[in-house]
Amino acid sequence: MDIYRRKKRWKLFLFASALVIVAASLYYTNILVNEIRKDERRNVQIWADAIHQKADLVNYTNNLFEQLKTEERKRVSIVAEAQRRILTATSNEDLNFFLSIIGENTTIPVIVTDESGNIMTSRNTNLDESVKKLEGTLLREYSAYPPIVVNYIYNKKIYLYYKDSNMFAQLKAVLDDLIRSFFSEVVLNSASVPVIITDSTGKIPFAHGNIPENKMQDKKWVAETLESMSSQNTPIKIDLADTGIHYIFYQDSFLLKQLKYYPIVQFGVIAVFLLIAYLLFSYARKSEQNQVWVGMAKETAHQLGTPLSSMVAWVELLKLKGLDEDTIREIEKDVQRLEIITDRFSKIGSAARLEKINITKVIHETVDYIRLRTSPRVVFNITPAPSHEIIVPLNLHLFEWVIENLCKNAVDAMEGNGVVNIEISDDTDHIHIDVSDTGKGIPKSRFKTIFNPGFTSKKRGWGLGLTLSKRIVDNYHSGKIFVKSSTVNKGTTFRIVLKK
Repeated sequence: MDIYRRKKRWKLFLFASALVIVAASLYYTNILVNEIRKDERRNVQIWADAIHQKADLVNYTNNLFEQLKTEERKRVSIVAEAQRRILTATSNEDLNFFLSIIGENTTIPVIVTDESGNIMTSRNTNLDESVKKLEGTLLREYSAYPPIVVNYIYNKKIYLYYKDSNMFAQLKAVLDDLIRSFFSEVVLNSASVPVIITDSTGKIPFAHGNIPENKMQDKKWVAETLESMSSQNTPIKIDLADTGIHYIFYQDSFLLKQLKYYPIVQFGVIAVFLLIAYLLFSYARKSEQNQVWVGMAKETAHQLGTPLSSMVAWVELLKLKGLDEDTIREIEKDVQRLEIITDRFSKIGSAARLEKINITKVIHETVDYIRLRTSPRVVFNITPAPSHEIIVPLNLHLFEWVIENLCKNAVDAMEGNGVVNIEISDDTDHIHIDVSDTGKGIPKSRFKTIFNPGFTSKKRGWGLGLTLSKRIVDNYHSGKIFVKSSTVNKGTTFRIVLKK
C-alpha cells in the first residue's frame, strides 16, 4: 500500500514540476510574442501613417494641378482678348502690346476658327498646312474644354479652341502615374497587411491585397471581412484626383494573428506531447506487467506440477494400505483443488476458452467449497437458488477463482464473523453479480487503488487476489468488476458485470 502512496506523491510532484516548466516556458514565450507583436503593430501603424502621408501628397499635387489648370485657362482668356483687340482695333491703335501677349504663348496649343469651323490661325499645334478645318478627331482633341468665343465687328464671332499644354499633359501623366502607384503600394504593402480598397460607399471593393482571389468572389465573406476590419482599425478615407472618395480597410497581418495564437498552440502541442508520452509509458509499463504476470503464472503452474503428481501417487498408495475412506476422499478433493489451481495458473496469458454455463450453479458450488473451509460464524446467502438457470459464456476454472477471491476477501474483512450476500440478477444483455459483506469497508479514495498489484490492507498477503480477479473479468470475459458501494465499518459491495 505504501508503494502506491509514494507513487501518488511522485506523480503529483512530477505533474507540478511539469506545470511549472510549461508555465515558465509559456510565460517567457508570451513575453517574446508580445514584443514581436508590438513591433508588428508598429509596422502596421507606420504603414497606415505612410498611406495617410502619401494620400496627402497626392491630394496636394492634385491641388497644384488644379491651380495650374486655372492659370492656363486665364492665360488662354488673355490670349483670346488680345486676339479680339487685334481684330477690332482701328488703324491708330497701337497693337504691339496685344501682339506681344499672343507671341508670349509658347506652351498652350490654340486654334482660332470662324463660325464655320475654318481654321484662321493656330499656335503651338504643329498642324499640317493642308488642314483647313477643325473637325473629326482634331475637333474632339480640342474639345476637352469649351472654346472661348470672341465677338468682333459686325457681330461676327471667332472661336479659340485650346487644350492642355504639353508641359501640363506631361505633369498630368505624372499625376495619373502617382495615383496608380499609390493604389499599387497600398495593395502590395511591405507590412503584409490584408487590405481592401472600396468605393465611397465603403461596401464595393475597388482593389485588394494579401487576400486570396477566390475569397474576394464571396460577397458574404467580403462583407463580414469589411466589418471585421473596421472593428479592428478605423478605415482610412482618401479623396484622390479623378477617382473620388475611397476607403482603405485593413486588419492585422497574418504574422500578427499567428503570434496572437502561438502560445495557445504551443501549450496544445506540449499537452499532446505529454499525453502521448504518458500513454506510451503506461502502455510499456502494462506490457511489462503482463509479461511478469504471465511468467509468474506459468512458473507457478510448472512448480506445482511436480509435487502434485507425487501427491496423486501417494493417495493411490494410501488407498492400497486401507486408510479411512472419508480421509482419502477429502485428500482427493484437495488434490483436485490443487489441480484446478495449477490449471488456472497455466491459463494465465493464454486465450481463454469460454463455454456456456449456468452461472448460478457455478457460484453455489464455489461457495459450498469455501463454506466448509471457513468459520461457522460466517453466513453465506446466495440468490437465486442453483435451480434457477442463467446461461453465460464462462471459463469455469478462472471464474471460480474470481468468486473465491471475493469471498475470501469478504471473510478477511469481517475477521471471520459476519454475513456474505451474493445476489445474481440479469437483464436483456448483461448479468450483475453483487458480492456484499458486513466488514470494515473501504475508503472511497481507494476504490480504484485496491485493484492495483501489491495493494493490501492485511499484515500478511501479496495483494494479488483482486488484481487477478480484475484481469480475469476484464481481459478474459470482456466484463467489468468494481466497488459498487462501501461504508467504513459497515461493509462493501463488489459488482461483476458480464455479457450474456
